[in-house]
Amino acid sequence: MNHAAPLDPTEPALPAPAARDVTAALNASCYCIGLDQAALKAAMRSDPATVDVFQLIEERCPNLFSSRPVFVGQAHIDRMARLVGTVEAVLAMPAVRSAILGGEAAGGAMLRNVQHTRSVFLGYDFHLRGEEIGLIEINTNAGGAMLNALLARAQRACCAEVEQMLPGTDLSLQFEQAIVAMFRQEWQLAGRSAPLRTIAIVDQQPESQYLYPEFLLFQRLFEQAGLRAFITDPASLQVIDGRLMLGEVVIDLAYNRLTDFALADPSSQALHTAWTDDLAVVTPHPFAHALYANKRNLALLTDPVRLAALGVAPAQVAILLDGIPHTEIVQAAHAERLWSQRRQLFFKPASGFGSRAAYRGDKITTRVWKDILAGDYVAQKLVAPGERSIGEDSGQQLKFDVRSYVYDGHSQWLAARLYQGQTTNFRTPGGGFAPVYRVPSLSAGCGCAS
Repeated sequence: MNHAAPLDPTEPALPAPAARDVTAALNASCYCIGLDQAALKAAMRSDPATVDVFQLIEERCPNLFSSRPVFVGQAHIDRMARLVGTVEAVLAMPAVRSAILGGEAAGGAMLRNVQHTRSVFLGYDFHLRGEEIGLIEINTNAGGAMLNALLARAQRACCAEVEQMLPGTDLSLQFEQAIVAMFRQEWQLAGRSAPLRTIAIVDQQPESQYLYPEFLLFQRLFEQAGLRAFITDPASLQVIDGRLMLGEVVIDLAYNRLTDFALADPSSQALHTAWTDDLAVVTPHPFAHALYANKRNLALLTDPVRLAALGVAPAQVAILLDGIPHTEIVQAAHAERLWSQRRQLFFKPASGFGSRAAYRGDKITTRVWKDILAGDYVAQKLVAPGERSIGEDSGQQLKFDVRSYVYDGHSQWLAARLYQGQTTNFRTPGGGFAPVYRVPSLSAGCGCAS
């Protein structure tokens, strides 16, 4: 589901009213399509290597997959792709990188350790509401890609009109092939000439992680591609004789799923050394997090004065301001103004992840406000998420965001997450990952509703 066709950055491309109305109507009232549990089980059990994964998901992650898809208009998809391309182009500018990293003195060592790799699985997370799109954050180890590829193969359509919107099995398989190719490209971009042979999927106590089933799916995918793949805690890795080792196995590439983004924890020492000394390819890596995922960077990307001073073109600035909610670094000097405006703001820790310690402004107390002022926070203009009705009888409305999995400036796949509460949580009955059904500009909607 590659939506990265070249777009003219000078044309804003707002959604056509008819397409917008059809998309809203489908999200509000289409209940006749969704997840085919039998097809999902068949897809999970089609390979003996993952025969137990479906059972593991049922036992540990009962709300991992939503029962309903999310409909997104093609015009919104085009705007998201245009914004992703613009962000990537701006963050590639030397002046912008220097501003983010604090200049050569602070960022020189990190820049030297880039290995020229792109970093796999950037996750651009969007809120979509009416004509508005809002890039709320960028993640550097975005999870769920393999799970969503699998989910796409377990969808059923209720009519010919909806059939055309499904991501489909063929695109899902193509996405999986692109994932393997992406890791091979990271290996080559790091200057390696020998074939890639071994991959370690690295996370703290991986078997206890909520998305551990996905690690098993990645392991299967890599092994089917002829690679030896291991799932490991970072503390099990060692640097021996200039090589990254897992026991007696030399690790060529580490697929880093850690939330220790700087690799500063003692348990990450071997991985950090492998990255800084170029002993193995590490992706995603600390440089990518510093450049993309630190939420302070969103303050720069929504500051037209600073952007212009750094040489960003006016057309690019316009796209950034149109698609990224205004963000500013919380400072005590602005406390009175921010408190008075809090109902229109969302407060996030600058280096946080997974919505931890993030607060809607209208929900915070004076005690929490003191913590925010004392911490390293940003304030972002509130962009309401979209809504999806999941039950005709219950009338239950869930919020959703849309994640674009991005590599090398291109959107590889779109997925949605349905939830209740302030943030995504994978704890909501009926919520979880949901496939994105693309609504063409001239869609007739759902044939079952006519």
